Amino acid sequence: MPYHRSDLLSDPDLLPRLPIWATVERAENIEDAAFLSGAALSHLQGVLERKDVPQALLRDRLALRAAEACMVFSGRPERAGDLRDAVHLMRPGDLPGPAGETYLAWRRAVERPVSVKALGRALPAIDADQIAPWLDAGQGAAMTRAAMVLEAVLADAPRAEGPALILADGALSQALGWECLLPLLAAGLKRADLKKQGEDLRLACHRAVVASTIEAVRLAKEVTRRAAHLKSVAPKLRAKAAAEAVEMFLTRDAVAPAVLPMPDRAARRLCDRLVDLGAIRELTGRETFRLYGV
Repeated sequence: MPYHRSDLLSDPDLLPRLPIWATVERAENIEDAAFLSGAALSHLQGVLERKDVPQALLRDRLALRAAEACMVFSGRPERAGDLRDAVHLMRPGDLPGPAGETYLAWRRAVERPVSVKALGRALPAIDADQIAPWLDAGQGAAMTRAAMVLEAVLADAPRAEGPALILADGALSQALGWECLLPLLAAGLKRADLKKQGEDLRLACHRAVVASTIEAVRLAKEVTRRAAHLKSVAPKLRAKAAAEAVEMFLTRDAVAPAVLPMPDRAARRLCDRLVDLGAIRELTGRETFRLYGV
């Protein structure tokens, strides 16, 4: 029986998959690499246009992957769980530390429509007057622009891998006409790639986008399915402000019970109830200081 468009917009399992040839081919020259990355980005565009994909949640989860990659680039030991703890368990007056600052930068970068002002807000340690010139360093096609921005930032600030990748992804998202920044480059690049220049760097960026798009599509399918389940069980919740709490889970990678709009005990009970319903997961494996997400 053929599917109607309404079915395609309501069944996460029908998210289209990347063609096999786009996932197994490894381009050895810039022309082939550009073709493969273009195919991958075109496919991703179709996924992002689906109304049932929780866009903010997808961006926030990809921001975590990008921040984790930046930890690798800088030689730091923190990984996803450490980054979540550094940001989501902060108390008023606490400082997030270098790892937390990196994660916060990526989270802020994906929260609002991409612009020089929004990127400046995400990168408060960077001179705001420098952001626009760096973005203007990118010319030509989308991937070329992103690679040129990355190269320009690292030429001026060799140790600013995180800001350089945020600005490069910002340039890429702008060039593709996306409203918000979608983290793609950081998680696909290798540490040695950041030392490349010119065509070598562009080739690395094309390859990185193909690899990251495969993961982004897989992640989009996962969060779309889990978000749909959370929405389906939401009417069963009787707690006050449950609807607002559900919306937080639908837009954030991780949520601490303490930030939910209800008393602490009620928040913990709601989280336990949603775990029992299979709508969210406990992310830390701890008995205390827990974090939850779809």
